[in-house]
Amino acid sequence: MGMEDDFLLEDEDDQKTIEFIKNYLPQDLKDKFTEDDLYYILDVIVDYYTSSGCLDVQPDEEGYINIDQDEIVNYIVKEAKKDGMGPYEPDDVFFVVQGEMEYGNSLGQVD
Repeated sequence: MGMEDDFLLEDEDDQKTIEFIKNYLPQDLKDKFTEDDLYYILDVIVDYYTSSGCLDVQPDEEGYINIDQDEIVNYIVKEAKKDGMGPYEPDDVFFVVQGEMEYGNSLGQVD
């Protein structure tokens, strides 16, 4: 499989993640985030995972890695302000982060 195929699969997965998050959000938040907002936040979440070292931590006895959702939310709000995105309310972003994690859980990736 070539690199172009990898990017197409990644795009398809991102699209599925965004659809899951849209359905996961409470009704009052569904209109607060555009699709572009959700793609941006998803990119920042991935950036957090790769740059924070949280994925390099050894799992506990049950095979779980503890990921602090509040830390991710704070990172997103900070990066969004720096990138001129948003403004996003931390409480609202928290639901997006939860949705992304729930999507991973539904695939058996994260817990």
